[in-house]
Amino acid sequence: MLEGPYSDAEIDAAVEALSDPERLAGARDTVARLAPQLQTILDRALAEGGWFAAAHDDQLNRVAAETDPQARRHAVGALVAEETRLGMLVGVAVGIELARELARHPNTSEEN
Repeated sequence: MLEGPYSDAEIDAAVEALSDPERLAGARDTVARLAPQLQTILDRALAEGGWFAAAHDDQLNRVAAETDPQARRHAVGALVAEETRLGMLVGVAVGIELARELARHPNTSEEN
């Protein structure tokens, strides 16, 4: 699983295939079921990676101290967008590792 390296064309084709909403239905259901556990792992990965350390606090303080409402709104939007990107990137890494771990145990069945 994810042996790589993959060519740009292979990656583009895979990303295009994922644009079909039905393609993600199974993954979406799995993520919804595992969200609490995955959130804990994501939070830990972000914290241990230093993503939300002193630099994050500095950015929060800068945004909170902005006196111009329009500039504050813009700064908050930029901060939220950046945090979203970081969360998504770290979340993808967590997802890849989860897929690898699940692939190591293909005969494990889920009990309902």
